[in-house]
Amino acid sequence: SFIGEESVAAGEGSVLTDNPTWIIDPIDGTTNFVHRFPFVAVSIGFVVNKKIEFGIVYSCIEDKMYTARKGKGAFCNGQKLQVSGQEDITKSLLVTELGSNRDPETIKIILSNMERLLSIPIHG
Repeated sequence: SFIGEESVAAGEGSVLTDNPTWIIDPIDGTTNFVHRFPFVAVSIGFVVNKKIEFGIVYSCIEDKMYTARKGKGAFCNGQKLQVSGQEDITKSLLVTELGSNRDPETIKIILSNMERLLSIPIHG
């Protein structure tokens, strides 16, 4: 099976089944792309029995290829990635995304979540 982000965004329905399924977003960061903001990628995932098996993200502008396989770790241009190990949240950097949905109920939930996040004493 095949699920394409652009067709789903256009209103076409899709159902994730147990069948092996490719999930592809050819311009991940479409809004960034439209506004010439240089953070866009090609994202590909492969799912079997509704569980991700592997994923590939190619950051076009940076020329970085991120890959990950279930149980095998994640890599950037072939070099293994790992989390920082930082356990003190006050020394952590928080990155978030607001999304593009402007439905009033969704905005209310997002802002409530943001308020909770901003009350955490983080580094930045």
